[in-house]
Amino acid sequence: MRPGSGDARQPAPAPWAYALYHFGTSGAAVAAATAVTHPLDVIKVRLQMQLAGQRGNLVGMGTIFTQLVEREGPRSLYLGLAPALMRSVVYGGLRLGLYEPCKHVCSYAFASTNFAFKFASGVIAGALATALTNPMEVLKVRLQMSTSNTSAIGEMRKILAQEGLKALWKGVGPAMARAGCLTASQMATYDEAKQALMKWTPLEEARVA
Repeated sequence: MRPGSGDARQPAPAPWAYALYHFGTSGAAVAAATAVTHPLDVIKVRLQMQLAGQRGNLVGMGTIFTQLVEREGPRSLYLGLAPALMRSVVYGGLRLGLYEPCKHVCSYAFASTNFAFKFASGVIAGALATALTNPMEVLKVRLQMSTSNTSAIGEMRKILAQEGLKALWKGVGPAMARAGCLTASQMATYDEAKQALMKWTPLEEARVA
């Protein structure tokens, strides 16, 4: 948003250009954040999976970090980075790229874009984005748990050969529910706050050139 500049307004961008702009900027931002925080994700997965199916004393984040570096080397902190970045670009892009079209459909079908429809649009966008990128999430977690130098392609072949295609969508239900609620709460709140600022202040929405 930017301060108002009189009555001169730029024409609205084409819908495809608007969606592409959101897809590209969101995907790039999420990928950059993923690259920086990936070591924390590796540690999180190792913490969640320690002593899986066994009994024993659990260790903390610091111990897991030390064990990873000492036993598998510093590079282990970036296990699964390739599928993580691929997922980030696609998921981050789709999550925002689908929100506006879903909101426009609600506006066309119900002649309303109140908070409930914005929330529903966020749920749909987040859930669809997660459903489409779940295979990359499964592949990322498998690589993060691997203690061998398996490539992403090699791990994918192993999953398909031993468990079948359906294995790539393991856990997709809870993941869709989480992503739907997360996207809905973020996007609907942001949208309402933006509309309030545009209504009660001189700010107006910037247009994509």
